Formats: sequence, C-alpha cells, structure tokens
Amino acid sequence: MICSRFDDSDFVRACRGRPHERVPVWFMRQAGRSLPEYRAVRGDGSILDAIADADRAAEITLQPVRRYGVDAAILFSDIVVPAHAVGFGVDVVPGTGPVVERRFATRSDLHRLRPLDPDADTPYVIDTVRRAVAELEVPLIGFAGAPFTVASYLVEGGPSRHHTRTKALMVGDEALWHELMGRLAEMAIASLVSQVEAGAAAVQLFDSWAGALSPDQYRRSVAPHSARVLEALGSTGVPRIHFGVGTGEFLDQMGDCGAEVVGVDFRVPLDEARRRVGPGRALQGNLDPAVVLAGESAAVDAARAVLASNGGHPGHVFNLGHGVLPESDPDVLARVVQVVHDEGQVRCE
Repeated sequence: MICSRFDDSDFVRACRGRPHERVPVWFMRQAGRSLPEYRAVRGDGSILDAIADADRAAEITLQPVRRYGVDAAILFSDIVVPAHAVGFGVDVVPGTGPVVERRFATRSDLHRLRPLDPDADTPYVIDTVRRAVAELEVPLIGFAGAPFTVASYLVEGGPSRHHTRTKALMVGDEALWHELMGRLAEMAIASLVSQVEAGAAAVQLFDSWAGALSPDQYRRSVAPHSARVLEALGSTGVPRIHFGVGTGEFLDQMGDCGAEVVGVDFRVPLDEARRRVGPGRALQGNLDPAVVLAGESAAVDAARAVLASNGGHPGHVFNLGHGVLPESDPDVLARVVQVVHDEGQVRCE
C-alpha cells in the first residue's frame, strides 16, 4: 500500500466517505480545453506531442489548480496514450479525436497490442506525474481509459455514434473480444500502477462510451474487464474512481466493479444515483457541462441543486457530469468552485 501526503485531504477523505471540512471539487477535462493559458502552452499539432513533453504536460496539469482553486489536479494525458505508445497506430486529430491508421478487425491484430512497459514506453507520463506532484498542494488524479472505450476507438477506427463495429465484434466473436479486452485491461493496469508509483494520489477509469451498451451487454462483455483493472489497483491503497457517460441503467453494476467512487453523469440526480449504486460507495458529479455556457447565474443555481441532491452526504466529490466544454467561460467555472466551497455542507455519519 502506498501512503500519500494527501491522504488527509478533503478530496481523498470524500472519496472514502470520511468526514471532511468542505465539499471537494474538480472538473473533468479541466487541464486545458477552455483556458487561454492552456492554448498558449499547448502549441500546434497533435495533443500527443504536448503529452510527450513532460515540461508542457506538467504545466498544463497545474494550470486549472491555479486558475480555479480546485481540490485535485488531473494528469494531462489521453486515454489512447498506451495504445499509441506500443505502436498500434493511433493519433489524436484536432477537432476529431482519436483516429486509428489501421483499425482492429481480426485475430491477427492482437499482436499489435503488446504489453505496455511504462518505463520504456511512456517515461514522459511518469516524469509528468513526478513534476506535477512536486509542485502541487492538492492530490493528483492519474487515469486510464477503460478497456471498452479504448476498444471502441481501435475497432471503429475513430469516434463513433453507434459503435456498430464494436458491438458486432463483441457479440459475433466473443473469444476474440475478451482477448482484446484482456490486453487493454493489462495495459491500463500497467499505466495506472506506474502513475501511482510516481505519486498520483487517486486514479480514474474513464469508460466514456459504455452508455452505448445495454445492461446485459455491460454485465457480460465489459464489467469483468473494468473490474480486473480496478481490482489490480486495490493493493496500492489509493481511491479508485469509475466513470461512464449514459450509464444510469447500470450504475449498480459499475458500483460492483470495485471502485470507491462511482462517477455520475448529468442524467441521473445524485440522490437517485446513490440509491442505485447502494451503500459503501462515494459519488462524483454531476453538473451538466452545458449549463456552464448559460452563464454564472444558471451555473450557480444548478450547482446548488447538485449539492441539495447530495444532501450533505460525506461521500461526494463535486464535478461536472462530463468534461469541460471548450466554449466554457473560466470565470463561470471559478464561481462554481467558490459556491461549492462556501455552501457545500458535509454532515458527519
């Protein structure tokens, strides 16, 4: 078990459902997107170039903490970094997202997903974590893409609305599907463990596209592999966050995968989400990111509604219900942080 100087922070204590002084808040995709200082540092070209530059990546990781006063930083990286690093042929195209040069289609493509060696393949990620942690006064969250979401990019060849190729493989060749998912799970484990060993005080597993599945599909074809990743991180002792979009119909299953915290998107109120997830799990969320675009008054009212829905439960990390939108006004987000800190109530249980 790895001890962190941030174990007594509001963020870590909230992840564990323990008493703390104020509701912690951070934002998914806070490391960039809407910040002008991010655009000034990031430079042109693929985001993968900035991620591979530890100086730039550490600075981008720190920027939202300085700007907003959030209670945790999230590593500036991308969920396809491990697949890119082992040479699968993935790039992140501005305005499009991850694009695969030659998509995963047959068993012969498995050899293109060799095991990830973080020291050799992603030393820049490890270096970024170390540099950021050395400067931070709040915890750093490491992260990885969940096997299903990464698989969807590799199989589809890029972003997809309906994930038809992915589902066809999942139900048409179950043996190959589970081999693919198993390899991606092991890559995620290797990446996350390396981040924790470098100083990350928590980790988040992003399953952004799991909402494309039915509850039965999730149970049979996805949950075991996400659970494998989360289980492997258990021995580190850091809080584990499990997040998906459109996953309201199987929040209970996500809660059973082993994470201390279940991320809730903006479609399910926190009180109902807590009922579905059950006791013993903290929740993270869940302000609709689009509300931020409506201005300060609307965003503050919505943030207060999220706090009210939580009802002062100590197991709550305030966040958006998905990532910061590029059009967001940083001043509105800063005001949301202030309101959460000033008005969020935490009851002792």
